[in-house]
Amino acid sequence: MKKSPRNNPVYLSVVVLNFNSGHYLSACVDSISKSRLRYPVEAIVIDNCSSDDSFILAQKKLAVRPPSDNLSFKFQRLNNNIGFSAGNNRGVELISPDSRYVLFLNPDTIVNPDSLNKMMAFFLRHPQADAATCFVKLALTNRLQPECHRGFPTPWRSLCHFSGISKLLPTSAVFSGYFLGNLNIKETHRIEACVGAFLMLKKTVGQNLGWWNEKYFFYGEDLDFCYRLYQNNYKLYFYPHCSITHFQGISSGIKKTKSAATRPTRVKAAQASTEAMRIFYQDHLFGHYNFLTRSLVLAGIKLLEIIRVTKAKYL
Repeated sequence: MKKSPRNNPVYLSVVVLNFNSGHYLSACVDSISKSRLRYPVEAIVIDNCSSDDSFILAQKKLAVRPPSDNLSFKFQRLNNNIGFSAGNNRGVELISPDSRYVLFLNPDTIVNPDSLNKMMAFFLRHPQADAATCFVKLALTNRLQPECHRGFPTPWRSLCHFSGISKLLPTSAVFSGYFLGNLNIKETHRIEACVGAFLMLKKTVGQNLGWWNEKYFFYGEDLDFCYRLYQNNYKLYFYPHCSITHFQGISSGIKKTKSAATRPTRVKAAQASTEAMRIFYQDHLFGHYNFLTRSLVLAGIKLLEIIRVTKAKYL
């Protein structure tokens, strides 16, 4: 007879922060339940005061398909929407004291049955790895989500990316550094940053960083997290030998995907995405550049904000 995870030290804590994800959260919870697990795992689902029934549907789904002996679930609903960073930090407060690793997972994702085992095995084989992401596959294109394999957005890299120059030289380290196009996505290697849809790390590393920066409400918090990993000499890896599927933009509605987000929500998300850019540059990069460069960067962010808000309002 297998022991319950309540009687075994938890190896991995999975934190899923939900906000108006509709049926996607139920599908995510179901995919975690179907995972083939060699180690005790706990999944913590935090709801950021959703106005839809996604949180209730997920609990009902779990009642129909109870978790295996190696898996347990915790559910907590917040009284108001406190944002991505703060919401994930509330989830961290619920993780087991003896958990070794923490995975932050978006609610609009599907985890392959072997992905959690493979990620845990990767960390055991590579003790130098402090954090890692997997091959995050976009449901819309069935291809790699570029944001899961990216470099820090310096002014030069951002110029090459937003101007389209990087598309002309997609494998150049000089011109395609925004998404590290010079690195082979079929091989395991270190990267600078990844998307928060799937970010796994040693619990001690997260504790040393103080977890998520609550200055960020929505967007940019994953880039800030990765930059602080870099500042503290922690190693972040891209591990392409397991994957998840990401539907991307379900709650915000500003991506090209099916979303129930209202127009005000889309506008707010568009504004938050560019405000996050300002915060990141001001906190981490502005000290490296002169006044002219800083002014041009801020002007570029403002232009991007106008474009994104206009699309959110009228398209």
